[in-house]
Amino acid sequence: MMQARASAPASIGNVAVGFDVLGQAFDAVRDTVTATREDAPGVRLGTVTGLVATLPAEPGRNTALAAAQALLNAAGARFGVRLSIQKGVPLSAGMGGSASSAVAAAAAVNALLDPPFATQDLLGFALEGERASADPPPWDNVMASLLGGLVIAARTEPALVQRMPVPKGLVAVLLHPDARIETRHARGVLKPSVAMNIAVEHARAISAFTLGCATNDRALIRAGMEDRLVEPQRRFLLPELAAVKRAAVGAGALGCSFSGSGPSVFAWTEAGDADRVQAAMGSAFTAAGRAFTPYRAALDSPGVRLEPIEEVVA
Repeated sequence: MMQARASAPASIGNVAVGFDVLGQAFDAVRDTVTATREDAPGVRLGTVTGLVATLPAEPGRNTALAAAQALLNAAGARFGVRLSIQKGVPLSAGMGGSASSAVAAAAAVNALLDPPFATQDLLGFALEGERASADPPPWDNVMASLLGGLVIAARTEPALVQRMPVPKGLVAVLLHPDARIETRHARGVLKPSVAMNIAVEHARAISAFTLGCATNDRALIRAGMEDRLVEPQRRFLLPELAAVKRAAVGAGALGCSFSGSGPSVFAWTEAGDADRVQAAMGSAFTAAGRAFTPYRAALDSPGVRLEPIEEVVA
């Protein structure tokens, strides 16, 4: 095979309460990477289309190129690749834009191998790609974009990553405001330690949330979807966050928080309440003078997938 194409979805890191532990695929938008095999070793950047027209051409600054290089090195490949990237996921939005590029690149290049790695085994290569964006690389967006659905990193060394049950009847609503928050900066503001009572309440919340997802218990999910660990340290990055959260919950959402490090804000809600929740969140952003783009996706969104490549007819 000389060419392969793969796409990977946006993602919601942390899912409110699970900092660096939980991630959710969000298939409202996707990045698509086309890998073309070349004789010369190494990785090179081809065309860049979609939301941006340019991306760094150095693997150390481009998550897709870095993921591809890590995979080729591990495979001992005697060929190189050129990657063309179609950006559908916004960058610096809290939607896993760097992770989706890394995951899609790993899957596209993997399809050129004979035999290829298993999908689960692409996690390490995609994480090496994500390292170009944040070091050490967060797992949440990468694993969710790769595997789809709601994913938990139960252990990182050795890796133990598993999809979780997804509550029935719920959807994720996400609003991306006209703002940018760099992941490095958002992680840099976090304190290295917290008080015992905060740690206990955080453990209580993540336990309630995960059990609620497993048992489809709305009361447990609602009790758990409150981030007491990280969000209080980051809320200053988006002054209107509190108002948006109040609006979402007041309209019926089970919970609302930053998507990843923000600035996007997401809510879980009953499918029948999604329009009302989205409108309420949008009104809060508008009242703050902030433009926004709304998105919506199922909680069990699919992860990375190979895409067909159109044959050129002479």
